[in-house]
Amino acid sequence: MGKTVKAKKSCCKDKPRCKRCPVVLKRLEAVGLAERVDKRTYVVVDVIPKKTLKALRSPAKRLSR
Repeated sequence: MGKTVKAKKSCCKDKPRCKRCPVVLKRLEAVGLAERVDKRTYVVVDVIPKKTLKALRSPAKRLSR
């Protein structure tokens, strides 16, 4: 299965973004590495490649699949 992660209420807009940031979780969902359960709850794949997570957390989203 996967790990359940609850997103923060709002984005902190740090660079790079934190792992619990709603923007990062939404990007993970778009790529197919996370599934939305509730409004702020996601189920994330067990192992996310480090390169992919780093690209999704960066200010400019430069990951295409």
